[in-house]
Amino acid sequence: MKFGQGFRVDVLEGARIAVFSLRANRMRTVLTTLGIGIGVATLLAIVGIIQGLNSSFEKQLATLGANTVFISKYPWMIKGNWWIYRNRKNFTLEQVAQVRAQADFITAISPAVMRTSDVAHGALQVSNVRINGVWGDYLAIGNYEVVSGRFLTRADEEVNRAVTVLGADVAATLFPSISPLGQSVRIDGRSFQVVGTLGRKGKVVAENMDLSVFMPFKTFNSSFGKGRPMQIAIAVADAGQMEKVEDQLVGIMRRVRSTPAGQTDDFSINRTDSLAATYEQLTGALYAVATGVGLITLLVGGIGIMNIMLVSVRERTREIGVRRALGARQRTIVLQFLMEASSVSAVGGLLGTVVGLGTAKIVSLVTPLAADVRPGTVVGGVAFAALVGLLFGIWPAARAAKLDPVEALRYE
Repeated sequence: MKFGQGFRVDVLEGARIAVFSLRANRMRTVLTTLGIGIGVATLLAIVGIIQGLNSSFEKQLATLGANTVFISKYPWMIKGNWWIYRNRKNFTLEQVAQVRAQADFITAISPAVMRTSDVAHGALQVSNVRINGVWGDYLAIGNYEVVSGRFLTRADEEVNRAVTVLGADVAATLFPSISPLGQSVRIDGRSFQVVGTLGRKGKVVAENMDLSVFMPFKTFNSSFGKGRPMQIAIAVADAGQMEKVEDQLVGIMRRVRSTPAGQTDDFSINRTDSLAATYEQLTGALYAVATGVGLITLLVGGIGIMNIMLVSVRERTREIGVRRALGARQRTIVLQFLMEASSVSAVGGLLGTVVGLGTAKIVSLVTPLAADVRPGTVVGGVAFAALVGLLFGIWPAARAAKLDPVEALRYE
C-alpha cells in the first residue's frame, strides 16, 4: 500500500474511532470542551472589544482629517509638569500671518479659540456647547460640511458681524421643527444670527463635535474677551509629507516667536497621526495584558485536554495492544489520539468563539464600548483552539503509540 493511500486510511479510521470514543465518554467530552471553550471565549471577547475600540478610534480620527496640523501651547497628550506648558506665551494674529506667509505647503489656516457656554433660543437651551472663534478657512481644516446656509466669510470677520454657524446637535435641539437660518440664538446674553448649519460629525476622543457653534474670530474676542489661548489650525496639501511639514513649521514658529537657540520649543505641534500612535501605545499594553489572561485560560484548558487524554490512554491500553497486535502502525495510534484531542478542542473553540464574540457584541450594545466581529477572528479562534488541542495531545498520543503490544495485551 502506498504511503499516501495508507495515510488516508489511517486518517479515516482514526477519525471513526475518535468519534466513537468521544461519544462513549460524553460527560468527559463535554467537560473538556467546556474548559477549552471558556478560554477561547475569554480571549475572543477581549480581542473583539479591543478591535472595536481601535476601529472606532480610527474612524474618529478620520473626521479630523489626515492632512491637518494644530499648533498650540499645550500638547494633546501632556507628559510631565503641566505648568511648563501653562507658562508659555500665547500666540498672536501677527504670528498666524507670518506662518501663512512663510510656509509653502498650507492650503488653509485659521486661528482658533474656544470656550464652553449655554446656547438658547426662546425657551430651549443647550448646555456645555463649544463656542469656537475661527476664520472661514476653518471649514476645510476641520473637515466640516455645511448642510444649510453658509459658513463664515472674510466679510463677517472684517466687520465683526454677530453671526454663528450651528453644529448638528445644537441646531436639532434648538430648532426641532423650523429652519434655523435667519433665527437668533443667545450666548451669554448676547444675540447672534444663525447663517448656517453643519452636517453631523460624531465624537472624537469622547468629545461631541456636533455640540459646537462657530463665529468669526474677531466677534468671539469682542464678545468674550481676548485672554484665552489661541491655537493655529492648518490644512496641508499632502498628508504624506507630514514629517517635512512639521520640520518646516518648527523652524517658522521658532523664528516668529524669537525662541533662542538651544532653548526648547515654547509651542507644540499636534498631528492626528501622533495622537493615533499614542493611542496604539496605550491600547497595546492593554491588549498584551488581556491577551495574556486569555492565553493563560487557554493553557489551563490545554492542560485539561492533556490530562483527559492520558486517562483515556490508560483506560484503552488493552484496546491499543489489540490494534498493535493486528498490525496497526504507531502513526495510526498517534493520529487517532491527536484527532480526538484536536476535535474536542476545535468544538470547544467553535462554541467559545460564538460565546466570546457574542459577549463582545452585547457589551457594545449596552455600554459605550465598541466591538468589531471580523471573519478572520472567528476562523482564527477555532483554528487556534484546534492547535492547542493538537499540541497538548502530542505527549498522550506518543505515549499510546509507544506502548509495548505484549504488555498492553496483559493490562487489566
